[in-house]
Amino acid sequence: MSRQHFTKNDFSIMQAEGLENRMNQIRNDIQPVFSRLAEPLAEDLSADTGEELFIHIAKHARRSVHPPESTWFGIAPDRRGYKKHPHFQVGLFDDHLFVWLTHMYEVPEKTDIGKMYLDRLSQLNSLPGDYKISPDHTKPEAFFIHENKDKVIHTLERVRDVKKAELLIGRQFDAETAASWNDDETYDYIYSTFKELLPLYQLSLQTA
Repeated sequence: MSRQHFTKNDFSIMQAEGLENRMNQIRNDIQPVFSRLAEPLAEDLSADTGEELFIHIAKHARRSVHPPESTWFGIAPDRRGYKKHPHFQVGLFDDHLFVWLTHMYEVPEKTDIGKMYLDRLSQLNSLPGDYKISPDHTKPEAFFIHENKDKVIHTLERVRDVKKAELLIGRQFDAETAASWNDDETYDYIYSTFKELLPLYQLSLQTA
């Protein structure tokens, strides 16, 4: 039966030696799970938002030497691409699963988005206590919103002021926990996170 959940092996793939070797394993083992997860997520989120959303699985096409440290898929309101739009993102580092509302540096309206979130800190603070912010989609580090008010403000100010700044809001689940879930649990944890982030996603889209 085709699985819709992640295994310990999926996370260990992100430590596989060599670009070609790691990419082959990502394509053969992880991306099929991404596809099976992304399809119902895109369908449900399209119904929630009232707009058609499209699936984009990262190809890592620019990699020529170093293998990717993480891999992911995005769900965005554009058939042609996702990086220029606020979008939903799910992916793996070797030690955790991430579920983000993502604003990559390519989003052209990031200055306004940074200002908007600085004006709506109360909405960020209303998220459950395990929600985090990351300032960089290429790095695993993130911090809890409720415990790091100064870091939250600094990150949002960078989004407002720095062209290459990024903003990711959501949850991280350690690899052991995520690998213990079955298909339904995996979907429920991811979808419930995105449901919690929907008001912020809609604010970001309106700003963008």
